[in-house]
Amino acid sequence: MEIKVLGTGCAKCTSLEDVTRKAVEEKGISANIEKVEDIMQIMTYGVMTTPALVIDGKVVVKGRVPSLEEIKELL
Repeated sequence: MEIKVLGTGCAKCTSLEDVTRKAVEEKGISANIEKVEDIMQIMTYGVMTTPALVIDGKVVVKGRVPSLEEIKELL
């Protein structure tokens, strides 16, 4: 599974990365998690509001930090 956390480095972006890593660990999923901070790369996903979460190339959350349980459901 490929997971990308899109964000320029703000507190919410860091929080989303932390919660995502915890959800992956708790579910025991094998995943590659990448933090994308380059604004041009973020824009290729059509995301104008960060943070955003991309799972296997699909934007599943943008503009907010979902709960741990919500991320687990998305995985």
